[in-house]
Amino acid sequence: MRPITHESAIPQVDEQSNVSPERRGVRKGLYLIPSAFTAANVGMGFFALMGALRGFQLIGIGGEENLLRAASLFDNAALAIGWAVLFDMLDGRIARMTRTTTEIGVQFDSIADVVTFGIAPAVLVYAWSYGAIFTDGSNGHKLGWFLSFMYVVCGGFRLARFNVQATRPRPLAEGTVKLDKKSFVGLPIPAAAALIAAIIHFNPTPLTIPVFHADAISLGIGIMALLALLSFLMVSNLRYTSFKSVGTGRRSTRLAILLVAAAGMLIYLFSQYVLLIISVIYIVHPLVLRLFSTLRPRATTHSP
Repeated sequence: MRPITHESAIPQVDEQSNVSPERRGVRKGLYLIPSAFTAANVGMGFFALMGALRGFQLIGIGGEENLLRAASLFDNAALAIGWAVLFDMLDGRIARMTRTTTEIGVQFDSIADVVTFGIAPAVLVYAWSYGAIFTDGSNGHKLGWFLSFMYVVCGGFRLARFNVQATRPRPLAEGTVKLDKKSFVGLPIPAAAALIAAIIHFNPTPLTIPVFHADAISLGIGIMALLALLSFLMVSNLRYTSFKSVGTGRRSTRLAILLVAAAGMLIYLFSQYVLLIISVIYIVHPLVLRLFSTLRPRATTHSP
């Protein structure tokens, strides 16, 4: 007589048993790739901060040799911010391509952007320009402190607004700006940091009085005005192209590859000029479009 087999003794088939442990391990490993790029973003921001602080210290010591070393540190810090922009572009795109987007990854990316594209450029531009021009306690020095602080605050507000718009429900409250995938509302903080880094990379020599003489104060005021403009653009409602749809189609993919290859070679050969031109064009293009739309004559309807 055969023994009665209980149902609990019958081996149950796990729905995930068909997935090998190697496949599950590879899938979990994919989640680390976007976070690794975000961590590299933070690393570049920390490198830029340390370079700015060391360069500012060398300016205080004085001497031609120390100024040259400070210029080299400022240049490397600016290039680090440029690499961070590339890492920031890649981490989100890789997360979407591999479908490994997580809530903690989104928050980690925002915190990284505040450090790398908010605090690091504000400290770097302060050490490179008006921090080395105006004496402590002067009105110019106080204004520089204030504008650097407002740049960081506006950048943090820009990131917070983007996160809220990206995660809020579909029904929009009255008066809120509708978000689409083809554009950003307000200047993205990496673009603002890229312009600051491109300017410093174009001329890494500190804007000190002994070097630039009478022009130093005018240059410092111009940099402060630029910082105020970037802060305003980040909290504005201007639409900036997101480039998220670039390369999604077959024809656009080939065109995007050619453009990226051409831009990469031009940056390699003429980085001081190309990076500055690209940054300026991206930042001013919605202002130009808004100006043309305002000046364009509107069609008038004639009553029969």
